[in-house]
Amino acid sequence: METRERIRAAIQENPNQMTMLLAHKFGVPEVEIIRAFPDDRAVELDSNRWEELIRCLEAFGKVHVIVSNGGATLEANGEFGNFSTTGDFFNVQNKSLDMHIRWREIGAAFAVEKPGHLHGKKTFSFQFFDRSGQAAFKVFLGFGNNIPSDKAEQFIQVRDTFRKK
Repeated sequence: METRERIRAAIQENPNQMTMLLAHKFGVPEVEIIRAFPDDRAVELDSNRWEELIRCLEAFGKVHVIVSNGGATLEANGEFGNFSTTGDFFNVQNKSLDMHIRWREIGAAFAVEKPGHLHGKKTFSFQFFDRSGQAAFKVFLGFGNNIPSDKAEQFIQVRDTFRKK
């Protein structure tokens, strides 16, 4: 069985799994795990429109942002806004979030729906990956909580607007 088929089988068997751990298990960049999701659960977005997409996140209000690398994971609750660009950095700087995104490194973006790994509740997220396929950052709407219907509808609208053609 091919690696992609084994990944799909693992996702089908346990859809709650953390994608980062699956990537480690299969020895692939995390973006390949997301690309193996069923079509209705992970939609690739036009990463060339990264700035427009990130600016849209402001309308969601409070979100849960996760940034993870080989040595640490940082989780923050806050709101997107107060945007600026300085050289290679696209900045989100306000009282609740202080992010400096190396925009030239964004290689892929997805709108993802999946059961959360802790409680199995449906999560909605926008996930950004660098050019090597590693997670750059993930933005969850209502991490671990029920998503209000208006936010779910807004998620679908943004997903459909930025869907890669």
